[in-house]
Amino acid sequence: MARFSAVPAVPQGGLTDWQAVLFSSLKENVELLIGARGESDSASRALVKGQVTVNEASQQNLLRVTAEGKGYTISGQNVADLDDVGKLIKDVQELANDLAYTRSVLNTLIRQLKG
Repeated sequence: MARFSAVPAVPQGGLTDWQAVLFSSLKENVELLIGARGESDSASRALVKGQVTVNEASQQNLLRVTAEGKGYTISGQNVADLDDVGKLIKDVQELANDLAYTRSVLNTLIRQLKG
């Protein structure tokens, strides 16, 4: 987890007006970014690298379609090859599984980013 040092108070004397405004603004912005300002919704708090722990998605399983589009013409009607239809069903299921896994990784990342 990230560790931040406290930002010291801006000196009340010895600064020009613009310096005091600049340092006060910088202090407030840094405190908002590190979550030390007490912002109720933490909307300004920065995300640090250590907060993202989702693992990289592995390579998808479906690398190529195995169905070949084989078929026959019987009495003037095009009919798909039964083995090829089985391959297509397997390919579609593999693709659906890959998509479900990718969505799971993405949703985990979104949850971590939102905090």
